[in-house]
Amino acid sequence: MELQNNIYHDIQSLIATARNSIVRSVNWAMVTAYWEIGKRIAEEEQNGAERAQYGSYLIKNLAIQLTNEFGKGFDDRELRKMRQFYFTFPIRDALRPELSWSHYRLLMKIENKEARFFYLSESIESAWSTRQLDRQINAAYYERFIISKNKNVLKKDANAVIENLPANEFLKDPFVLEFLDIKAENYLEQDLENAILNNLQNFILELGKGFSFVARQQRITTDAGKHYKIDLVFYNYLLKCFVLIDLKIGTLTPQDVGQMDMYVRLYEQQKKPVGDNPTLGIILCSERDDTVVKFSVLNGSEQLFASQYQLYLPSQTQLKDWVNQQRLFLALKNEN
Repeated sequence: MELQNNIYHDIQSLIATARNSIVRSVNWAMVTAYWEIGKRIAEEEQNGAERAQYGSYLIKNLAIQLTNEFGKGFDDRELRKMRQFYFTFPIRDALRPELSWSHYRLLMKIENKEARFFYLSESIESAWSTRQLDRQINAAYYERFIISKNKNVLKKDANAVIENLPANEFLKDPFVLEFLDIKAENYLEQDLENAILNNLQNFILELGKGFSFVARQQRITTDAGKHYKIDLVFYNYLLKCFVLIDLKIGTLTPQDVGQMDMYVRLYEQQKKPVGDNPTLGIILCSERDDTVVKFSVLNGSEQLFASQYQLYLPSQTQLKDWVNQQRLFLALKNEN
């Protein structure tokens, strides 16, 4: 029976691998075919005497003929998408087989070339589904990453950027937690923690690269025998350290900072393996007080951080406010 089970699992794995390979091959064949179609349409339009009129006529008639022969997926709207695909990604060899046509449709909506490359690279590196990519775009992941980072360390390779950042440049601020679907105004820290645990995959995605969940309400004990519980504990394999998260509703206080400082110090003494990098502590609060940051151990610390969270997707106005807030925050830090 054990031998049969081993054979079954081996064959099951082979079939699953083959099917995944077929799906990837089909997706890549679609991507390259659509790129070639877009290129062919663009070249034909350039040869037309009156480009605007001829282009509209060409796509309309192609859509009728192709739909009659191949069915759905080749209407005039889709053909325009294919033409846009060619214009957005004019170098065929730069296309990546890891991404599907649905990924590229989302990427084409991004006008900023640097942002588009960032999301493309992140989609490949983190194996984002189209749903995850769409969510990160709507949550302004690129903008939040850029405004809070040291421009001197940013490189063209988005993956190298993240992996080479120091800890204080690695973390986002603010965190967008709209997926928690918390609507009530009067919610408790326990409600926030439960919602995060129920949406752990999305929360880890929001944290960034390299995070894995370790524990909830992990207990640490002082030398005097007093017990404390850390809300959430993660490990980051890129930073090679534990990351402690304390959830706070309301404005950041000096007491919150002192509590996290103690947690990190105790964790360093009791839990950190030899060879690991220093433990990080993040106070995740609904509102950060920059005065508290300036006149506490948070100022200049390479281990303690305070980040805001919000429970809704950002607007363009929100993005501008973040930029201005970050400039003010950096100005306050540079005064010392």
